[in-house]
Amino acid sequence: MAEYTIEFDKEACIGCGACVSMCEDNWEMDGMKAKPKKTIVSEAELEDNKQAEEICPVKCIKINKKG
Repeated sequence: MAEYTIEFDKEACIGCGACVSMCEDNWEMDGMKAKPKKTIVSEAELEDNKQAEEICPVKCIKINKKG
């Protein structure tokens, strides 16, 4: 099963919480900014994380296939 890495630019994050609303299993608020609970996700977890990536208004989330 493929794995994917999440690259997250915390400095660019504006703390809107959109990613959390799309993927609360892997995204949470850390004070005024969001953060991923883990940065390597499985194919089963990919769709919700991709939705978080797509909804981010400042595009600070990037998901890439590992390897």
